[in-house]
Amino acid sequence: MSIEQAVVEKLRVLSPDKQQEVLDFIEFLEDKTKQQKPNSQRWAGMTALEAAQSVMGIVGDGPPDLSTNPKYMDGFGQ
Repeated sequence: MSIEQAVVEKLRVLSPDKQQEVLDFIEFLEDKTKQQKPNSQRWAGMTALEAAQSVMGIVGDGPPDLSTNPKYMDGFGQ
């Protein structure tokens, strides 16, 4: 028996509301799959600033911008 056949058999015995939940989950998986891109495509044509925006400000106790205060950059790269 294939996976598809097993899913259909199990789906048939579920109540309509549970069948709807299964359908919702399948649609969620489809959307998730469409959103996933290989890393090379995800970052193509994107600047470093654009790539970093999702994590900017994530550290609550840190200075707002390390690049504007020279004291935070002392010794960097040495």
